Parts: sequence; C-alpha cells; structure tokens
Amino acid sequence: MRNEYDIVVIGSGPGGYVAAIRASQLGYKVAIIEKYPFLGGTCTNVGCIPSKALLDSSEHFYNAREVLNHHGVDPGKIQLNFQKMIARKDKVVKTNNEGLAFLMKKNKIDVYQGVGVLASDKMVEVRNATGKIILITNYIILATGSKPASLPGTDIDEQNILSSTGALSLKNIPESLTVIGGGIIGVEMASVYSRLGSKVRILEYSDALIPGMDRSLGKGLAVVLKKKGINIHLDARVSGVSDAGQEVTVTWADRQGRIHETGAEKVLVAVGRKPYTQGLGLEKLKIVTDERGFITVNKRLQTSVPNIFAIGDVIGGQMLAHKAEEEGIFVAEVIDGQKPHINYRNIPGVVYTWPEVASVGFTEEEIKKKEIPYRKGKFPFSALGRARAAAEEDGFVKVLADTVHGEVLGVHILGARAADLIAQAVVAMEYEVRDIDMATISWAHPTFSEALKEAYLASSGRGNINI
Repeated sequence: MRNEYDIVVIGSGPGGYVAAIRASQLGYKVAIIEKYPFLGGTCTNVGCIPSKALLDSSEHFYNAREVLNHHGVDPGKIQLNFQKMIARKDKVVKTNNEGLAFLMKKNKIDVYQGVGVLASDKMVEVRNATGKIILITNYIILATGSKPASLPGTDIDEQNILSSTGALSLKNIPESLTVIGGGIIGVEMASVYSRLGSKVRILEYSDALIPGMDRSLGKGLAVVLKKKGINIHLDARVSGVSDAGQEVTVTWADRQGRIHETGAEKVLVAVGRKPYTQGLGLEKLKIVTDERGFITVNKRLQTSVPNIFAIGDVIGGQMLAHKAEEEGIFVAEVIDGQKPHINYRNIPGVVYTWPEVASVGFTEEEIKKKEIPYRKGKFPFSALGRARAAAEEDGFVKVLADTVHGEVLGVHILGARAADLIAQAVVAMEYEVRDIDMATISWAHPTFSEALKEAYLASSGRGNINI
C-alpha cells in the first residue's frame, strides 16, 4: 500500500496533532502516525490531562475533609471512592481522545496506527500488526515526545516501583509513598496521594523543590507541602531502590553524607524524562542527536536533514505541552514559507499543586548571574482581601523588572489560581510592557489578580495601595 502526502507527522501528542491541524489549515495534505491505539500522546493519556483530573478530584476530597468546616459548612462523614475517582480520570482522557479523533476528521488528516520509521528523507514506513504501509512525503515532522527516565540499576515495574504512568493508574491508595524527585511531576503526584491519605516522603537531589523555577517558589512550596503533612528531604542523593515485595526500600544520603534507608509501600521515580527516539530510524539518515539523546535542530527546527523537522520533548528545552504546540504551529508555517517566531523566554511554566505555582521569564538567580540591574516587587497573598475572604492566604507574587526602563523581566507566583493569573504576565513580557504600566491599568477589586497589580506597584517604586 502506497500513499502520498505533503507532510507526515510522527507522533500525535500536543506538538504533533497541532502541527498536523495547522498544516491542514494551510492547505497541505497531511498524515499523522501514532503507535498507540489513541491519539494525544503522553499529555492526553498519561500526563497533563489525567494528572490534572486526579489533582482536582483529590483536592475536592481534601477540601471536603479539611477545609469546608472552616467556612461554616459541616459536610458530615466523608468517604472516598478511589475506584470511582480513577474511573472519572479515565473518562476525561477518553473524552479528550474522542475530541482529537474528531479534529483529525474535521481537518481531513489521515491517521495511521503503528510505529513510524524513517525509510528515507521522503519515505516513512508505518509498521503495525497487519503489515507495513509506505507513506511518500515532501516533509516529515518528528513529534515522538519523551518517556519517564529512571535511576541506574532501578527497574520500574509499574507495580511497586512506579513511573508517573503507573502512579496515575493505581488500583488502591498506598499506605505510604516515597517520591524520588521534587520536580513538577514529583510534587504533583505527592500532592495527590498525600491528600488521599498516603504518608508521603519526597527525596530531592537539589537544594530546593521544583529546581528549574525561581528558588523562592520552591522554598515557598516546600513550606506549604510540609504543612499538609508531606515529608521533604532536600540535597538527598539516592543510591539504590530495592523491592522486597511487601516494602520498597530507598537508600539515600543526606547533605551531611549520612546514609538512610526509607521503606514505603510504593516508590515513584520522578527524576525527569528522556527523548523517545527508539526505533525511529535516525541513524539510517544520520540525523544528529546531542549527548543526552535529544534531536538537534536549528532555529527553524530543522534537523540535519533539511526537510525533516523535530518539535516538542524530543528536542529538549522546556518539556511542556504548550511549548510543543507553539513549535508545531511554527514548523507548519515555516514549511509554508512564512516567518513565524517563538520567544522561548515567554513560555510560562505551571505546577498544579494547591496552591498552584506559575512562572514566566527570568528567575532572580538568572538575573543575578547575568549581572542585569533589576528591581523587585513582592506581594503576599496574606495581605490580599480576596485571598483572606477565600481562606487562600498562602503564597506571593514576585515581579522582576530592569532598573533602566522598568521592563518586566520575570513574574513568579505561588498562590491560588496562579496557573490562570500568569497569562497576564506573559502578555506584559511579550509586548515589553513596563511594571508601572501594568500597575496603573484598572484591575477588578476584590480579585486574586490584584496581587499582581500590587507586585507591579512595588517593583515600580510606587508602593502598595490596596489590600
């Protein structure tokens, strides 16, 4: 069987399906290849979407049990139906899968189920249980994403030693859970199971949680999570994980070099992700990868073979669904002869704990390292009227701006609804707005967004006005 296309996309995650849709909108004949039975990649099936479903469900349970009484609501006896919670998560994923299948049909994109293998620079083989299909194409977009990384000598069996994939599909709530890695995935999964009653311990190699973000956010988040009963060890060097059946033991050293052995019913290995290129055929075409296995691309996101592009997690950088989406649109428009632009500095990062964490732009540590003169404005949610009314007083907003013009360089939020609030900061940075300009527009009162206004005011030197 032989089919001809303008563009073939390998991988149907956020980068791949968005690239396919944009290319179709631009008039190209497009095919997309997915090795799993459902579209959506990691994000839809075992990442962003199911994790947020569990985060929201577990937060509802936690609030009913721990918070509602504070608001004068007596919820009575609270019972958890974990199987129903997992079933709801699965239904959310299924609905998203169906939505993506509809989008492919709507945009006249041919979908092939199987493993996509590069046969040449203009030929892709789709291998599945029924045989082999040859696709002829002018352009290829590699959007194969990433998979969970592990520790040397540690076998993830998804039974007792889990990756994030296994942690999203447990049949029962573990009595205890050790999380190796205090990055975004680690703290989110720790939050889910701590709320549901597990005794949770986080072992983080760095000296702060979520080490890729501004350090003040990691320190503030650690305070919040500790208040909710999560045991956190920083500067923890894990040397081994052993499964004895009834208990999994993690061996680790603290910052003083003392050796500890920690037992738990389950262990989640959340030490990052690595590019998924296995069996793709990169070697045959001599497509260049770096020392960590990520595909090397130029500013146009072309690989070392000019008509083959790569996007998303497989090229590294921020391993975020919305970053992959932007790159998918970018590549489709580059192929179309346009001159699109992505400002990677203005792609926000979000952690969906509660309170949430969100960040965009330079961290304070980066600004100091670059020796950029800056000023800082910080405002606590505890001084915000709306936060007090909602009993959501944990956290702060921090604004960083240059001292010459007041241009906003970075915004970092730990607090209620941070994931949505950060969009305003992205607009400010994308259009190079000054802190004083952001502060002097009208903000509704009382709202959580006023914390941003107050931080902008503080950064500009005007001081705080409203609480």
